[in-house]
Amino acid sequence: MKIAVVTAFPPSKVTLNEYGYHLVKNFVQKQEVTELVLITDKTAAPKQLDFDQSEKVTVNECWEFNSYANIFTIIKAILKEKPDAVLFNLQFVKFGDKKIPAALGLMIPMILKMLGSNTIVLLHNILEQVDLESAGFTKNKWVEKIYNFIGTNLTRCLLQSDKVAVTISKYVDILSAKYKAENVVLIPHGSFETPETPNYDLPNGPKKVMAFGKFGTYKKVEILIEAVEEIRKNNNEPIEVVIAGTDSPNTPGYLQSVKEKYAHVSGITFTGYVEENQVATLFNESAVVVFPYTSTTGSSGVLHQAGSYGKAVVMPDLGDLSLLVKEEGYQGEFFNPESANSLAKAIATILEDDSYRRRIAQTNYKAACALSMDKIVGMYLDRFDEIEISKLSKLLVRNV
Repeated sequence: MKIAVVTAFPPSKVTLNEYGYHLVKNFVQKQEVTELVLITDKTAAPKQLDFDQSEKVTVNECWEFNSYANIFTIIKAILKEKPDAVLFNLQFVKFGDKKIPAALGLMIPMILKMLGSNTIVLLHNILEQVDLESAGFTKNKWVEKIYNFIGTNLTRCLLQSDKVAVTISKYVDILSAKYKAENVVLIPHGSFETPETPNYDLPNGPKKVMAFGKFGTYKKVEILIEAVEEIRKNNNEPIEVVIAGTDSPNTPGYLQSVKEKYAHVSGITFTGYVEENQVATLFNESAVVVFPYTSTTGSSGVLHQAGSYGKAVVMPDLGDLSLLVKEEGYQGEFFNPESANSLAKAIATILEDDSYRRRIAQTNYKAACALSMDKIVGMYLDRFDEIEISKLSKLLVRNV
């Protein structure tokens, strides 16, 4: 099978590049995949193909974030390559944070389906579950109505694909009910890596409390810093804060403003963008991973990473995080997202009871292993087989 994967890919900084990396890495380990065409964004440095079977990968850097030409260059590349199947690794701002390039990019799967390609869209979030104000898109109710109208119609376009995969069961229910769609399937997010059983001991030195992501919209780190300050007042044990990641595209300059606001607070590290080969070290050195979110916009890659490295987590009991805990078996301490005191108590509960921290970490590792990326990729291959069998059956019926 020759597969094309349309995705951002490291060293790209475009959203979902890490997920694209692990998809491709696991696809090429499958014996039935003889060639994988990586339809990816342009980067100055070469793509990070540091995994086994990378010789199966053909790299085609043919699109750019916010380019109006993506709809033409991607379709042209896929028609030239003639893959047996195409997988799109998408969310609504995948191809741009400007309205027209973003919308044009989301129309590509529908056009390719009309041209005869076997297509699966992996949709990481759905508009119906995104708080547009919290995500930094708009506070204007009239503009929100326009966004929802456009988003609904783009979703209809995406649903023209052979299959639309979503990572949370609630998304299947919403899309099936609202759009009467019968081609929506649940394929969980999966865990990027499942290392050998982690060492649950913590490294010597201060305990590190880490948050990872793109910050400034619904991910706010002020509450984390203030919570750790509160813990320090009541606990002589040294604690450090690690803020790993960058600004959200919708809030440029946010982390710099946080640095300036809390310049008087010691023991805070801002890592900036985290390269893929630095992720393991970052998680392994952390005592607990915190999710300082006020809302959610899809299945959490960071939660799955925390599980795969055997880490305890602290999270708000809301939205998709709450669903993942129930559906996939993760465990953590919960807090009120509007209360630094609540977050401080949740973090302290874990840090002050090492046996409890270990139990949560072990539970999360077990949950991560149950849905490894290798198993997730197998689900996609099964769906591609179903599409091919369905088309052959329809062809036979016509001929008869």
